[in-house]
Amino acid sequence: MEHAKIEQSNQDYRALGYSEELLPKGPQERDWGIFNYITVWMGAVHNIMSYMTVAGFFVLGLSVNQVFLAIMLSAVIVSAGYCLNGYSASKYGIPFAILLRDSFGVKGSIIPALCRGLIAGVVFFGTTTVVGAQSLNVLFARFIPNYMSIGGDFTIFGLDVPTMISYIILWVITVLLFLGGMDMLTVFGKYSSPIVYIFIIGAAIWAINIAGGIGPILEYKPSTTMESPLVFIACVSALVSNWAGPVVNIADFTHRANSPKAMIYGLSIGMIGSYLLFAITCISLIAGTEIAFGQPIFNIVDAIDKIQNPFSVIVLILALNVGATAFVVFGNLLPSGLQMTTLFPKVFTVKTAGILTAIIGTIILPWKLVSSTETLFFFYSFIGSMFGPIAGIMLSSFFIERKRRLDLSVIYVEEGSNGAYKSGYNIVACIVLLISFLLPMSGAFLKGVPFLVQLNNFAFFSGLIVSFILYTLLYKFNQQNVQNSVEKEVGV
Repeated sequence: MEHAKIEQSNQDYRALGYSEELLPKGPQERDWGIFNYITVWMGAVHNIMSYMTVAGFFVLGLSVNQVFLAIMLSAVIVSAGYCLNGYSASKYGIPFAILLRDSFGVKGSIIPALCRGLIAGVVFFGTTTVVGAQSLNVLFARFIPNYMSIGGDFTIFGLDVPTMISYIILWVITVLLFLGGMDMLTVFGKYSSPIVYIFIIGAAIWAINIAGGIGPILEYKPSTTMESPLVFIACVSALVSNWAGPVVNIADFTHRANSPKAMIYGLSIGMIGSYLLFAITCISLIAGTEIAFGQPIFNIVDAIDKIQNPFSVIVLILALNVGATAFVVFGNLLPSGLQMTTLFPKVFTVKTAGILTAIIGTIILPWKLVSSTETLFFFYSFIGSMFGPIAGIMLSSFFIERKRRLDLSVIYVEEGSNGAYKSGYNIVACIVLLISFLLPMSGAFLKGVPFLVQLNNFAFFSGLIVSFILYTLLYKFNQQNVQNSVEKEVGV
């Protein structure tokens, strides 16, 4: 009976022009169980950007124990974000792009969709791909001795010729994988993750061995000392921001859950378990190589390049790129494609929107963003300032305002209809989003205002907390005003 009801509703939505990707999933399409959710991010955790971020923790003076605690705390926070923000989609089977309509209005959903889909998808695609290209340089140089000399000092928009060649190769592979479709992506994510782990564990054993054992790594002291406990919180915020995009649009994965429990157990076990191993391998590789070679290493690829065995270098580079590619495809191209399709259904399909994301992701010259620790943390503060408020508003809207219930009839509306809001915009949500973004982001420029600087250091957390509290207060205030107006009209 329930299946027939969903199918009838979907027939009505199709008649309104909604594509299959945007329709609520029926029982036969809820095919993701606990194992799928455990493995979905297993390989992606071990992406080069995450390793670079943790290397930055050592640069800021965190000890081994503090780095381990920061990584595991980030895992718990990200897992909680996944479960809370993914619950509504697992209950109703609708993707993120449609879910946004409930929180921001039919027209207002364009704003967060552009932030997540176009802006963040573009930036994350570009930065992750260029870091992956730098790792491929190491790989190609093992086979082509003069590979890094190609083009001499000539650069293309600031990028040297060998890295540009590697970038193009990785760009094509990533886009082809994305064009393979969701079924191919599901198989890729399911079977690539365990392969990544085999090689990563091998790298950790190598790093511990060259460092002289686990003892020297545990006793490792960075060259600088952490200036303040606030630096620790900023590091946690930066690592959480690395996963802020998937936290915001986790509905694109949880709408296929065969039950909310499968999503909750799977994502929690997968993320925390994966991060435990990530913490061990990451600390071992960064601290171990510095102990062995006597110089701090920011890019994990530089550490791998010091391995003498060519076979080990090849498999490790490939393993890291498998994880990075999974992160780009699952966490950026797919959400971007879905959201652009929702915004402009007559212009884009999921695949053409994904290709556009990949093209723009190159035009923005992403290699400029990953050139140092400073630019990398600025990038995270920007992402955190944008994603924290979106997540905070979505959580307040669903759990407090809607009391965990959605009315799909005001979300799936015909073209031109404004749905639940008179103008099509949830004005309160749009205003809160703007304020919650500007507050933490202004700290990146107003260095003379300590309060704003601290908000910027914890951009994702401050944006999420400010938006959640502000939206809840304004919603309740607005609700009280509406109630007073009704009582006045009826003469109560």
